[in-house]
Amino acid sequence: MRHGILIAALLLSLSAGASKIEVYEFESAEQERAYKALTTELRCLVCQNQDIADSNAELAQDMRRKVHSMLREGKDKKEIADFMVQRYGDFVLYKPPFDARTAVLWIGPFVFFILAVWLMLRSIRKAGERDRNVRIDSEQVQQAHHLLDDKPDNGNKR
Repeated sequence: MRHGILIAALLLSLSAGASKIEVYEFESAEQERAYKALTTELRCLVCQNQDIADSNAELAQDMRRKVHSMLREGKDKKEIADFMVQRYGDFVLYKPPFDARTAVLWIGPFVFFILAVWLMLRSIRKAGERDRNVRIDSEQVQQAHHLLDDKPDNGNKR
């Protein structure tokens, strides 16, 4: 009885991890290459940082089906990418085009980097100026020598 329950639990756990495998047929090797390229260039809008080739989301499955059907209809990669952008926006592309709407995405990281370097150099320069402006008079130097000379040994022997 116990073995039957163990086997049933094992079979259930194996079937839960199994996913539906999509099999698409293509008319040519070129269509298959275009399909693979497009599914890795298009972003899953549900997963956001995964391409539709690797995503198990229903939207990604629908997008893969649409890519396949459009390739079978004779559409090229640019037409399919343009359709997806028109339908889902520039975010669907991993490499959005450079235009007025996406300029911040392309230029922004460089601006932030330059700003961070400038702030860091400014901070270092100000800290150096503060260190140079610190004045120590002769009385403070004598107190420091006195403290260093009169410090007990604390039992440290070499």
